[in-house]
Amino acid sequence: MMRRLAIAAGVALLLLLPFTANAAAEETASAYPYSGDLSTRSTLTGDWGGFRNDLAAKGITFDASLTQIEQGVVDGGRNGSWEYGGRGDLIGDLDTQKLGLWPGGFLKAELEGNWSDSVNAKTGALLPVNTNQLFPLPAGNNVALPNLTFAQFVSPYAGAVVGKFDTMLAGDFNEFARGKGDRQFFNLAFNINPTALMVIPASTLGAGAIVLPTKDPSAATVSFSVLSSTGKASTSGFDDLSSDNLSFVGEGRVRTNFFGLTGHQLVGGGYSNKQFTRLDQRIGFVIENQAVAKKDGSWVVFYNFDQFLCELDKSAGRGFGLFGRFGASDGNPNPLHYFGSVGVGGKGLLPDRPLDRFGIGYYYLAVESPTLQVPIFGTKSFLRDEWGVEAFYNIAITPWMLVTPDVQVIGPSQKQQADGQHVETATVLGIRGRLIF
Repeated sequence: MMRRLAIAAGVALLLLLPFTANAAAEETASAYPYSGDLSTRSTLTGDWGGFRNDLAAKGITFDASLTQIEQGVVDGGRNGSWEYGGRGDLIGDLDTQKLGLWPGGFLKAELEGNWSDSVNAKTGALLPVNTNQLFPLPAGNNVALPNLTFAQFVSPYAGAVVGKFDTMLAGDFNEFARGKGDRQFFNLAFNINPTALMVIPASTLGAGAIVLPTKDPSAATVSFSVLSSTGKASTSGFDDLSSDNLSFVGEGRVRTNFFGLTGHQLVGGGYSNKQFTRLDQRIGFVIENQAVAKKDGSWVVFYNFDQFLCELDKSAGRGFGLFGRFGASDGNPNPLHYFGSVGVGGKGLLPDRPLDRFGIGYYYLAVESPTLQVPIFGTKSFLRDEWGVEAFYNIAITPWMLVTPDVQVIGPSQKQQADGQHVETATVLGIRGRLIF
């Protein structure tokens, strides 16, 4: 029933294409974020009779969205069935200075939940083709609080932050490829650097420092943080806090102006002192010691860039450009040894469709395959390197109603299934509907 409703909603969205927002509506939304008529305002529920804009002026905002995805493996992979799933997200922000309390304080809270399922386990790939369904936890039907942080700036140049971090929102930012699979690309490979996921949990307790080299936070930002290595969205994490279970992360991002066009360069790295399970196991060692071999610590370094090649409107982010991500890890215990992705992305290329987005990307993942050394049978490896291509077009029917057709072709890392059948290149089709309330 839910799947039929999702398909019907997608068809209805396509039929409403003529009633899209225009540039004037975008300007109105920037001056009064929630005002306007049904076809031009930024959210479905509007400004609540002016009350929502009044709250925003006082530093209090509430933003909610609902994202649904119907996706199927139409060729290759492990299983050809279609799956439907969705996720709801509620984010609240508070600015203490606008509220009339004290300057420099910012409180952020996020509540999210997901339901139903995805085809992530049916492609044979390590990297999920549906990022949206991973949060707050990969299995469906979860509700959790992945983010609750408080930041306090002591000057225009420096501040500190503490709480439970949603690292998917806070790190590895890129203009053309980012998020939780609800805005741009579906595949995890184009939303965050996957080599960092072992060292940096998606949701975890931590504390950090923020340095702004200039008073403009969009010009350059440097951050350092200490995080729990085992946190997740569904727990507080206090029970796992330990000096032997920490991740140390640093990241810097700077805005560039090559050839008079906006771009960004980001570099970062992390180290965890947690004890991990080693990739390579000798069955004799496991039997004799009654335990799996362990390895202390894991590290990762990562880089990304975005660069406009054409800017139609800098203030609105309209134009197109290139993006790329690259990462490297120790390879053991982290099986995601090297990673790279490149692509093209853009927004508002058509004059009468300023909010439409598109993206085309390619990724390659070098996998350090786990091996099992068994007497007589020798050494067995289970995985191979993985690659993928994705293309999407995000249709803004209104600023608050978006529908996105998507296609992916994946060369999966899994070599064969349990029954011995080879896992072939997978073709994945999908459609996404998103409502912003």
